[in-house]
Amino acid sequence: MTLVTALLVGLAGCGGGGGGDVTILRVSLNQTETHPSYIALDNYSDRLEERSDGRLRLDIFPNETLGAQAEVMQLVSDGIIDMAIISGSQLENLDLDFRVLGLPGLFDSVDHQMPVVHDPEIVGDLYTSLEDSNGLTVLGGLTQGSRHIYLKEDIDGLADLRGKKIRVQESELNLAMIRALGGSPTPMAFGEVYTALQSGVLDGAENNEVSYYTQKHYEVAPYFTNSNHLVGLDYMVVSTENLNALTPEDRALVEEEWENTWKDHTQLWEEATQEAITETKAGGATYIEIDQDEVREALEPLADEFLTTPEQRELYDKIRAAAGEQER
Repeated sequence: MTLVTALLVGLAGCGGGGGGDVTILRVSLNQTETHPSYIALDNYSDRLEERSDGRLRLDIFPNETLGAQAEVMQLVSDGIIDMAIISGSQLENLDLDFRVLGLPGLFDSVDHQMPVVHDPEIVGDLYTSLEDSNGLTVLGGLTQGSRHIYLKEDIDGLADLRGKKIRVQESELNLAMIRALGGSPTPMAFGEVYTALQSGVLDGAENNEVSYYTQKHYEVAPYFTNSNHLVGLDYMVVSTENLNALTPEDRALVEEEWENTWKDHTQLWEEATQEAITETKAGGATYIEIDQDEVREALEPLADEFLTTPEQRELYDKIRAAAGEQER
């Protein structure tokens, strides 16, 4: 048992559940206090505290204070902490059906993504699928924004990616994504990317505008494309046991204010994205247009490769249909 885990076990009695005058829900986050996710969670806590007359609030642990995401997910499963923001790839390790929501090209935009991942008719069964096996309930999601490829050198289109070493997060799906786009996928820890770009170990990377700015990658890879190959997603996972232990009134508040939280986060994300674009352009970045139809065509075969059950295909088709409904 780690020191952090031992400390939290000792604190468990004063946290989640419906007993006592005050219920404090402990939340783990791997981002800093200036990130839109932290700000949205802090606002979430304020609203819960106000609506419950001080009876209910969150205690947010940012910066991976409670450990890496795999460890944190186990702590939530065990009920030692109550909630955590977890990347989609972590849930894919528990149930491959979550891979559907991480498929490149699935979501056209954040505006397509966010209503879909909070529509119980589309994702309701998926979000409760881990309750019996892992003690986890998925409350919803927070966008990671549209992800794009950025490079040390200018390109005109996907043909120019051939052979270029592009950093990705390590997963079978992400590796296949970069290969489909013509690049050479290179898994690497996020903290090593700046130096690798600077030294030429990498030719480029893929991420959202916010990370491109905050990590200063624009200094060493100043060509940012509009590839929009993936709209990333984090999940809010909750201890099923601790959620069920809340009073009906408090549980209703948690669920109602979550809706306000993801909407708040989406607005904060848009503002942070616009700031990132302005600041990186001022810092010398060039934003270049490539053919997005060509990108979508390159990524389409991944659905046939990674959708391995009728249930996964049905979920995929429902999500794509929602994009068409938005256009009408």
